Amino acid sequence: MFKAFWSSQEQEAQSRPQEISTDSWYPQSVNSSRPTTPSSSSSSSFTQRPGDRPQSLSHVSPAEAAGIVVFLKDKSVDELRKLLSDKDAYHQFLLSLDMVKTQNRVRDELRNETLQLTRENLEKEPRIMELRNQCRIIRTSELAAAQEKANELERQKGEILKFYSPASLLQRLQEAMNKTDEESETLHRQLLDGEISLPTFVQKYKRLRNTYHKRALTHLAAKTSLTA
Repeated sequence: MFKAFWSSQEQEAQSRPQEISTDSWYPQSVNSSRPTTPSSSSSSSFTQRPGDRPQSLSHVSPAEAAGIVVFLKDKSVDELRKLLSDKDAYHQFLLSLDMVKTQNRVRDELRNETLQLTRENLEKEPRIMELRNQCRIIRTSELAAAQEKANELERQKGEILKFYSPASLLQRLQEAMNKTDEESETLHRQLLDGEISLPTFVQKYKRLRNTYHKRALTHLAAKTSLTA
């Protein structure tokens, strides 16, 4: 970003009849924009194309430009020429800037943090492999037993839900009613055959019919509530 200002710094010194070296390490686009003295007019042209300067400054913000001027304003023309022609001198000057030092420091910190995280991850690799082996053992042995037990519990759950479902309860209540009714009929035949006495028949028959009608009323109420 500093290359954009070399031409403006050179223009301040264009009144001095000194020749600038044409073997600068900068690209031809930068060298062609620098002013020349009369003695060097045969090798380079002073004319600057209209599009060169705006294009070179298009990526430099005012704040960056002000910061560059602060570092360059106290340098002599010879020092500026050396920065243009000497690549090592330019790099040393670039590395001496505070903003470049900050960028390099941040880069080094990020690199060191990345290396530290990498080392920590590598140190954890044996533990990760151990945990993977444990998971494999659990999956092949303990998990199989636990899965079998879970299936058995699920089967028992299904049987319990089926046993206490409304339809199952109604069916069992109906079966109990039928059984009580059959017992009543059997008791009646025993009375007719003289196998039991009348007082015994009345006592047992009354109890059976009472149970039957309770179950019948419960069955009717439950069936009505389900269909409502």
